[in-house]
Amino acid sequence: MTDSVDTLPVDTLPGPVVSTDWLARNLGRPGLRVLDCSWYFPSQNRDTHGEFTATRIPGAQFCDVDDVSAPDTHPLPHMVPDAATFAAKIGALGVGDGDTIVTYDSAGIATAAARVWWMVRLFGSDRVAVLDGGLPKWLAEGRPTESGPAPAPEARVFTATLRPALVRSVDDVLANIDRSADQVTDARAQARFEGAAAEPWPGRRSGRIPGSFNLPHTDLIDGDSKTLLPPDVIAARAKAAGLDLDRPVVASCGSGITACVIALALATAGKTDVAIYDGSWAEWGLRADLPMDVGPRVG
Repeated sequence: MTDSVDTLPVDTLPGPVVSTDWLARNLGRPGLRVLDCSWYFPSQNRDTHGEFTATRIPGAQFCDVDDVSAPDTHPLPHMVPDAATFAAKIGALGVGDGDTIVTYDSAGIATAAARVWWMVRLFGSDRVAVLDGGLPKWLAEGRPTESGPAPAPEARVFTATLRPALVRSVDDVLANIDRSADQVTDARAQARFEGAAAEPWPGRRSGRIPGSFNLPHTDLIDGDSKTLLPPDVIAARAKAAGLDLDRPVVASCGSGITACVIALALATAGKTDVAIYDGSWAEWGLRADLPMDVGPRVG
């Protein structure tokens, strides 16, 4: 006799992203955890908690990227916490060992869904993917939603073990300027990369890390569907930006959010070892003792 849909195991993840069809087919199956990770700049005045309560994918929990990060006492935004903190925070959302996690956001693929995907991987689990196109694509296809306060999940045990190869500190990036072992890649728009536009984070200088490359995260996303571009196009755009995908890549951005879109996009193209400079320009641009470049990149 065939099992009913709600008792079937979760399908194997097809890769770093899953389609809306994949998620619809697996909703409600044991072991699947869906997290709404929507995040916006404070200046945008978006009530992400309220939006989640009003409209969400059935069964989703809200994962506040600032809440699962280092405590508010840290001077930089949403930095990586210690393993115990991450384990407790993600476990409180009902995510446990062996679960399959799908993250999404309300901007398609341009906010924190990729950041939470990276953090789950950073702390040891590869059973995680991002919903391609996020909530906008889900809604455009007329798929089911729910509203009202989300039922409190039962806390579960998530064993967090840091993978240090997937993260870089400011000291690592500073030392790399001379070594050039890592290709530091900036996900910000070209005007910010070249220092021609002001930074949205208060008190930050305008410019870039010396020797870094520019691969705006928006260049990796279809502007209409909010889905990632095909893997071969992503690889081509990375190479056009000057990257050698056979060498180490470290992604940076304004505060470590859209850098993770680079990591996600390159993972779909087969490069799964992209590291993130956690402090990104929110840290580098704040410190007058750190070198920076401005203007078009030469070479």
